[in-house]
Amino acid sequence: MQGLALLIPGGTGQLGSDLAAAAPDGLVRAMGSAELDITDVGAVLGAVTGFAELAREERLRPVVINAAAFTAVDDAEDAEDMAFTVNSDGPRVLAAACSSHRLPLVQVSTDYVFDGEARSPYRPDDVARPTTAYGRTKLVGEDAVLRSGARAWVVRTSWVYGAVGSNFVKTMVQLERDRDELSVVDDQRGAPTWSADLAAGLLELADRVTGENPPTERVLHCSGAGETTWCRFAKAIFEELGADPDRVHACTTEEFPRPAPRPAYSVLSGDSWRKAGLTPLRPWREALSAFFARHRGEL
Repeated sequence: MQGLALLIPGGTGQLGSDLAAAAPDGLVRAMGSAELDITDVGAVLGAVTGFAELAREERLRPVVINAAAFTAVDDAEDAEDMAFTVNSDGPRVLAAACSSHRLPLVQVSTDYVFDGEARSPYRPDDVARPTTAYGRTKLVGEDAVLRSGARAWVVRTSWVYGAVGSNFVKTMVQLERDRDELSVVDDQRGAPTWSADLAAGLLELADRVTGENPPTERVLHCSGAGETTWCRFAKAIFEELGADPDRVHACTTEEFPRPAPRPAYSVLSGDSWRKAGLTPLRPWREALSAFFARHRGEL
């Protein structure tokens, strides 16, 4: 089978960096916002056109994985127009370009499209009711991609962390150094996802969507297996650091208000991923240990 050609908008960010690092031999264009601003229609059309032509010249199977997003959840509450431009308009333009060149597109989305009122893991066909500007703009981006006419798949994930950029794990590492004790909310549940594991899953999907047997479901959920709370996640991080997890104390959401309300429950069901014949991600706690084994010296 021909090799893959990958165009990765957001390719220098947390997820994009891991996608580029794990990509198989072939053509990989991992482009950060300075190189490809997905809000710039002309830039997107030019990048997709050039990528499609090069992939076909080299007889590779082209696929676009969009890892570009406005992910500052709290900031989006006061900058929803900006978040909309990146999370909604950007994917719409990207999907239109992919459609015109018959390129498959994988759009990465979020658990924030749900309201957090469930008591069992969310399935792709559960009703989306976002309660934040970030969630609203990501949901509009999903709809734009799925209605574009492109061969497109949406992959929702949750609680992503990695070696690049800002995230909960890196924040906890810094707080362990700076504070004797800290309080973390213990009434919000979700599934931590290492960006390297997510990248491996997306690359497996990319291989499938460019082959003869692509998944029939267009919305899939992919996150670390199992579930936990932010507080228990923080305690696990302390354990990996060799620090006393009892230094982390539980608090409630009411005691730690944020501009953007966090879902009380945002666990995503992996059934759709498994039914598509894709490899489930490993348990979140196992992945956290693997993350520290690889990146401890960089944190």
